[in-house]
Amino acid sequence: MGTVILFQVTDEAQSLAWDGEDLVDVVGGRRWGPDGVERQVSVDHGYSFDRSVSSPTGRFTVVYHERGTGALLLEGDRPVRELGRSDDHAGDFDHPVALGVLRDGREVLVHCPDEYDLLEIEDAETGERLTGGDRTRNEVLHSRLVVSPSGTHLLSAGWLWHPHGIVEVFDLDRALTDSAVLDGRGVLSVYPGDSSEVISACWLDGDRVAVATGEEFADEDDTEETAASAETAGLGRRRLGVWSLSEKRWVHRNRVDFHIGTLIPRGDTLVSLYGHPRLIDVTTGASLAEWPAVEVPCREGSYGATYIPTPVAALHPDGNRLAVAQPDSIAIIALSEKG
Repeated sequence: MGTVILFQVTDEAQSLAWDGEDLVDVVGGRRWGPDGVERQVSVDHGYSFDRSVSSPTGRFTVVYHERGTGALLLEGDRPVRELGRSDDHAGDFDHPVALGVLRDGREVLVHCPDEYDLLEIEDAETGERLTGGDRTRNEVLHSRLVVSPSGTHLLSAGWLWHPHGIVEVFDLDRALTDSAVLDGRGVLSVYPGDSSEVISACWLDGDRVAVATGEEFADEDDTEETAASAETAGLGRRRLGVWSLSEKRWVHRNRVDFHIGTLIPRGDTLVSLYGHPRLIDVTTGASLAEWPAVEVPCREGSYGATYIPTPVAALHPDGNRLAVAQPDSIAIIALSEKG
């Protein structure tokens, strides 16, 4: 296991992002340099924001209330415009919001400003809505939105009112010409009856999606996948699967014997956050390393108990350092060389 260094904090960090060699908590307006000294760099934004998400370029950030309706788009430290979402079930699941860069270089905001089951895409700089036309509500509670690194697809790790966690992946090129694409099941959907409940998902790269399932299975018949159906069948209980969009199949599917929780992509490995950080091999599902002394919330899925928040962590762009918020510190974990 890699070494762990602790940076002391005045209050627990509610968001973390790397800016070069510095760590930044945009919500709290604080920064820590390599010396670990906390510095206040901006003022409070005047709302009960408790999480943030940044664009891949670092130009834009959204600070938001994870189980509330309020959000604010920032360019650097400058407020650009207020955002929001429907208050329908807002206290029951994580705020759906993402920032990404399309293939043509436009930076976009994806969220659900009107209804929980209607995804909208906006130009981040101008606020112009890029989606429109006739739309159909489908009762999917979208959450944990992420634009692919290639800017071509959108991942939604939300849920249906069973409740049951699901995953959908949408083609953004098609969605920008026909917004109704966002109201269907996408180019990948992991739904009840097909798989166990999805507890987390993330992009590994522009083509591969990692999907983790939990214990609950909507269909009582949770049989093992046969060799004949292994490429396209769903995921059973406690599985980690990797789906290739180009190959339209699961390229890896493995049973795991531990809780996975929140996922952070790292090449051909994943950082798993549940109880404590863990490093997982995506090809085998094996646990390569873990850090039990670094505590994180035991959280699975995008909905449920409000007293179990999403862990706050940030992987350095070099893939070799993981920052994890602790009640009285920030733990900096030295990981092995990037896989």
